[in-house]
Amino acid sequence: MAAAQTGPEALRAAAAGACRALGGVFAAISVWERELGRLRVLVNVGELASGEEEFPEDETYPVHEFPEIVEFLHEQGADGGEPNAWVEVAGEPGADTASAAYGPAGPPPGGWGRGAALRRRGRGCCVIAPIVLHGRAWGELYVARPADEPVFGPADASFATVLASVTAAGIAQTERLEEARRLAFTDPLTGLANRRLVDLRLDEAVERHRADGTVVSLVVCDLNGLKRVNDSLGHAVGDRLLERFGSLLSLCGAMLPGALVARLGGDEFCMLAVGPPPDEVVRAAEELCRRATALELGEGVACGVASTGERIGPVGSARRLFRLADAAQYRAKAARSRKPVVAGREGPDDPVLRLAEAPPEGGPERRRFRRD
Repeated sequence: MAAAQTGPEALRAAAAGACRALGGVFAAISVWERELGRLRVLVNVGELASGEEEFPEDETYPVHEFPEIVEFLHEQGADGGEPNAWVEVAGEPGADTASAAYGPAGPPPGGWGRGAALRRRGRGCCVIAPIVLHGRAWGELYVARPADEPVFGPADASFATVLASVTAAGIAQTERLEEARRLAFTDPLTGLANRRLVDLRLDEAVERHRADGTVVSLVVCDLNGLKRVNDSLGHAVGDRLLERFGSLLSLCGAMLPGALVARLGGDEFCMLAVGPPPDEVVRAAEELCRRATALELGEGVACGVASTGERIGPVGSARRLFRLADAAQYRAKAARSRKPVVAGREGPDDPVLRLAEAPPEGGPERRRFRRD
């Protein structure tokens, strides 16, 4: 949904700028959530009335209360024109609708029925400008004045239309930046995080561990049998296996609040958990192994776990934790284990610790491990 991709600070700046430019005392930007049939307020700025919040969590209005967002905007767009802003005024107390309303396209007599809401909040008039994104009604820009100030005029409505277009351009730019960021940190096949995001989050997690002792756990997985599937059934089937395993990893990662699940590349995946005790992480890894074994294709998964909550010695860098988890996964794969191997659980002479302390020389660290 577009709203979820739009930065709140950018929306606040757009609403505040429109409020100043139009001489209003209050402004809001709302999004039309088509699938839910409602307008959802994203930001309120200026003089807030009782019950209004700057960034409301649940301020929504059924679209049938504002039919222009469906009917008026759609009809104008269908004619090839851009929807224009219109003005409504509160009217006299006791009236159900606005006493006057006008705009280039002409709302129905009596306006769209926002008069009661204006009076209820102590406002005298408002200008509503549709925000159109990618040729579709995205939402609206709303600016209001108090009852003792001049009513917005036709020139204000025209200016509000321009401001809404500028706002739409800003939203589109923000969405493009957010999409670029998402793609930079997302594996395109599975939709999971990629190695770049794992590296960033793991560095942050280890720094937190060093600062306050927060438990950091890393599960490294190697999906067994992918090469056989690719060679015998084709890469399209192999991709489906990767996607299916990615879904299982996401499901099991949900057992750990805030866990990050990622595809590192090829048949390698991982899960990063910050906070949960090691036993909870191991249980999630065990569930992953169990479910992976039941996959129609593939040959299960080899899982290695490294956690600062285990007896693995000091962890001063993300590299060390990664090396330990990778060594545990390597041992699980060599032993064809159906359960995760946990670094440090065999005591000071744990072979996983020895392997992690003396990795082979030359080449990228994780690939050295694979070849050796």
